[in-house]
Amino acid sequence: MPKLDPFLLSLIAAIGLATILPCHGLGATVLAHLTTLCIAIMFFLQGARLQPQAVLESVRDWRLQGSVLACTFLLFPLLGLALRALFPHLLTPDMWQGLLFLCCLPSTVQSSIALTSIARGNVPASICAATLSNLAGIVLTPVLVGMIIRRGGVWSGQAVIDIATQLLLPFGLGQILHRRLGDWARRNRKLLSLTDRGSIVLVVYTAFSHAVFQGLWHSISLPDLALTAGLDLALLVLVLFLSRLLGRISGFSEESAISLMLCGSKKSLATGVPMANILFPASIVGTVVLPLMIYHQIQLFLCTLLARHLARRPERP
Repeated sequence: MPKLDPFLLSLIAAIGLATILPCHGLGATVLAHLTTLCIAIMFFLQGARLQPQAVLESVRDWRLQGSVLACTFLLFPLLGLALRALFPHLLTPDMWQGLLFLCCLPSTVQSSIALTSIARGNVPASICAATLSNLAGIVLTPVLVGMIIRRGGVWSGQAVIDIATQLLLPFGLGQILHRRLGDWARRNRKLLSLTDRGSIVLVVYTAFSHAVFQGLWHSISLPDLALTAGLDLALLVLVLFLSRLLGRISGFSEESAISLMLCGSKKSLATGVPMANILFPASIVGTVVLPLMIYHQIQLFLCTLLARHLARRPERP
């Protein structure tokens, strides 16, 4: 059976520390500047690791790649809006913002590729789809958040500057320096993964420190968390079913249909936490990322079981 993700355990520990010992005053100001720097470094290293050729290769099978993008950036937001319309009072307004924010995020990279490999799917297509999804998400996620959550408020002058300086510019510099740093980044992938995750843990601690001072745990109860987990699970199951159906209707091979289902149903915690830190006020960032953190563990657990089940299918002649 799948185990709890150590990364998730470290995030839970950060939330616990922020609850018991939240940062404030000068410490909060210093951590805010440090998290900004960590986010920029993280996107710079992502740009350095990504081969520019992978971006070009990702558009070859335009039907499959377009289907993954449609599931990620169209199907998810529509389902999220439908759930909120059906159950408007089931969650607090901030938690609903978090669920809709989750629907606007790009797919994961590592877990999408790993699960596709386990399920004997189209691994090259998953590599391309995950790459293209994350590149598109840098632009599409803020646009979707502005359209369906913040009603255009996300595109304030400061938000545009933050997205450009903390995300786009570092990523572009990483791409420019790929020839010099790409081999080094790939050789030290495990080390850089630890630094990426450490940055996210720091962002989560800072965000939840703000939220605790705003009375987070007085406004959110255990039943609220349970309801959020139930909605996350319903969202994941719906997307898995509909993406599987789309693969069959589109006439994709079994391997490509698996790639569509496993890539199109994922949401990136690594991208989501820094994005939330930029796009939402500090007072609600902690609440907004809670549905994403819960969804992260559910998607790993359920999709690992699904991938192992698909791996046992008979070999085709």
